Amino acid sequence: MPPTAPQPPAQPPAAPAQPPTAPGQAAYGYPQASYGYPQQQPGAQSPYGAQTTPMYAAQAPAEGSAAGGGAVRTQLMIVGAALLAIVLIVGGGFWYVSDDGKGGASNTTADGGASTSPGGDKGKSPAGAVGSEKPPKSTKSKTLLNLAMPKPDDMVTVRGSWITDTTYIKSDVTKVVGYNLVDGGKKWETPLPANICAATSYVSDNKTAIMFDEALPTADRKYPQCTQVGVIDLNTGKLLWSATAKSQTSGDKAVVFSEVTLSGQTVAAGGLYGGAAWNLADGKPLWTPKVDGEGCYDLGYAGGPALAVIRKCGRIPNQTLYAQALDPVSGAPKFSYKLSQGIEWASIVSTKPLIVSANINNTAKNATGVSDLFVVDDAGQLKARIPLTSGNFNPKCGGTEVEKCINMVVGNGKIYMPSYEHQGTAEFGKTNEIVSFDLETGKQTSDRADAGERYEIMPLRMDGSNIIAYKIPPYDKGGQIVTIDAATMKETLLMENPADKASQRAETQYSPEGAEYRYHNGKLFIARPSVRKSSYDSGDPEYLFVSFTAS
Repeated sequence: MPPTAPQPPAQPPAAPAQPPTAPGQAAYGYPQASYGYPQQQPGAQSPYGAQTTPMYAAQAPAEGSAAGGGAVRTQLMIVGAALLAIVLIVGGGFWYVSDDGKGGASNTTADGGASTSPGGDKGKSPAGAVGSEKPPKSTKSKTLLNLAMPKPDDMVTVRGSWITDTTYIKSDVTKVVGYNLVDGGKKWETPLPANICAATSYVSDNKTAIMFDEALPTADRKYPQCTQVGVIDLNTGKLLWSATAKSQTSGDKAVVFSEVTLSGQTVAAGGLYGGAAWNLADGKPLWTPKVDGEGCYDLGYAGGPALAVIRKCGRIPNQTLYAQALDPVSGAPKFSYKLSQGIEWASIVSTKPLIVSANINNTAKNATGVSDLFVVDDAGQLKARIPLTSGNFNPKCGGTEVEKCINMVVGNGKIYMPSYEHQGTAEFGKTNEIVSFDLETGKQTSDRADAGERYEIMPLRMDGSNIIAYKIPPYDKGGQIVTIDAATMKETLLMENPADKASQRAETQYSPEGAEYRYHNGKLFIARPSVRKSSYDSGDPEYLFVSFTAS
């Protein structure tokens, strides 16, 4: 067994008192996070003055050892890191579509659902609430469908994966396709006029939102512009509507966006040129980018059970970020939380409760782009501040993209995340745990769910009060899906994938930091967010997505 965790780190000094709300009305707003893995320094001094205690003694493997489960897996991780250095990758997570009949965002998920990252939690789970995911008759899975990867000459974004009770839906090159969950056969295909450049994982009334380019690249314009926002019916695949937005300064040119999200009946898209919103049902505009005399604009929105925004105000170098909860119809701020001066980028982990992440003075260690989490109450006041500067934790946020955090899920009044990998008792390979922090106090709890020797565990989403998690396998095993009882942290196996060479290599060809993980009712899909013809031949088949089914 891995060594037990010592007491949680000391709390940092309290954050400054909450400043006034942001000026102006809510108008409408990306660097790639580095995925390096520096060695943990046990007992490192916190930038807030408190000595942080390592959760475990991190023992570096011997030079030349196959850390992480063997040489094959190490090589795959190196390849994945190289790809991450080239393109901005969307965080993974799970999004399960379940129409609640109330017009609200009804996914139960992480980069999944109404109860997890990035959308947040609907509040503490009701007393006695239990998850819907139960072990199948056999937890041993088999391949359902592995779809060959398209290989365009240039990098093409294919962001977006969704799963319903009957269908898996995946973005593809200039199209969106639905596959049945019985044998993986194609149910429908919706062609698009151009490539998808962004998608939300949230769903409302079995509808979701995507963004696509205004046109395919031409000889005189190599890089397309992401200006089109559309809504797809996940039952039929029909593109219900598409729209653009114009600002007071753009003239006849459509505004270029970088992110899109969904909350209830509001679709909101933001970027460096401002943001806009539309009604989910008919595409009627709700607001468009506005000129702000104080230099304010929205960096991006976060959706799910509520709608929130990161808003930047002021002129360089004196800019200030505000995290705001918005009225989803008018875009007016319900409240604002002012982040400390000098924080250039921030992300929203959850909208209800509102949890904001930032990398203060580049002090994040191992937790990519996240040095601190800020829990904000409904009055816009700071409730708790959670420091992650010890290097013991492994959440990740996507730099300038507001809603691109992974490895964090919210439920039961807590935020769950993985610890950073460390040496276990096995001679080779590492392991880690899922731990949690209390959202009222900001303190680490005693919660702990072990990955097991040579596995790495990552939370995908909440399922009622339970946590659904994926275990990345070592080189000679298949991955696992488990459900974790939040009261006891006891793990129950839901799925174990094949360990044969072909299946194992297919499953582990994806970078965990970028892949889209979707699990529901004994079905697991792992997909890419971007595709391109490779400059080398690994000898193994490459897939847009792989899938497994348990019976």
